Amino acid sequence: MTALTEQARAKVNLTLRVVGRRVDGYHDLESVVAFADCADSLTLDPASETSLTTTGPRAQDCGAAEDNLVLKAVQQLADRVEGLRSGHFKLEKHLPVAAGIGGGSADAAAALRLLARLNDIPLDDPRLLDAARHTGADVPVCLGSISCVMTGVGDSLLPVALPRMPSLLVNPRHAVATRDVFGQLGLKPGSLRIGIADVLKGGVTWPAPDAPAENWMRLLVAGSNDLEAPAVAIEPIITDVLAALRAADGVDFARMSGSGATCVAVFEDSDAASRAARSIQAANPSWWVHAGTLG
Repeated sequence: MTALTEQARAKVNLTLRVVGRRVDGYHDLESVVAFADCADSLTLDPASETSLTTTGPRAQDCGAAEDNLVLKAVQQLADRVEGLRSGHFKLEKHLPVAAGIGGGSADAAAALRLLARLNDIPLDDPRLLDAARHTGADVPVCLGSISCVMTGVGDSLLPVALPRMPSLLVNPRHAVATRDVFGQLGLKPGSLRIGIADVLKGGVTWPAPDAPAENWMRLLVAGSNDLEAPAVAIEPIITDVLAALRAADGVDFARMSGSGATCVAVFEDSDAASRAARSIQAANPSWWVHAGTLG
């Protein structure tokens, strides 16, 4: 059988609200998630043994192969599907790691999609979804890689019809550990970060599927990322990234994605995003910069 290939698209949190911390230690979130047009590439060559090699410009940042979420995802699905066929995975790594855009989670989700194709498993098979949940918090949303509102610990997904948005992603090449950012947030188990009235009200009312793009843009512009301040306390350079994005001509809004340090800006048109990308890259040659589209 010929090799199979999947793209592992970057996940972008356009808004992120931390509702509270559960008694089991996990944090409940509410986030509008979109997917970018930049991605890693994962190929599966069917074989009797499962293995992984990593290539590409970010390969040196991935660490030991045995710690990679791709292999964790394979094991999680193998625990649920008797006789699962697998093989040799080749990961071409382009996305920065520990960057708040779900690179490792997207790779793991791509591995699950490849295994589903190889083993004729439907993408809505409960075993596939359960394996995704147990691999990592962002893996379920990356499994479908469609825009949605993500709530709970990442396990509740409501697909939404986001407009296509010209965008710019910038990472200063400083890795930020998600655990450290949540630790800086400082919520104790069983505590809420928002008022009880907000909980009872049920949160934000999202635009209808046929709502005009302006409705979504107003909501996104008014949004925020509750992890931005604690991430800045750990890596102050995030402030410089946000300042560069917010100073660009034609920008609608800019904020950090996930737990950082990648920041995202949405622009009025693609030309404005491209001009900003060239300017920011010229001023900061070591930064990772990608101009493209979110949706």
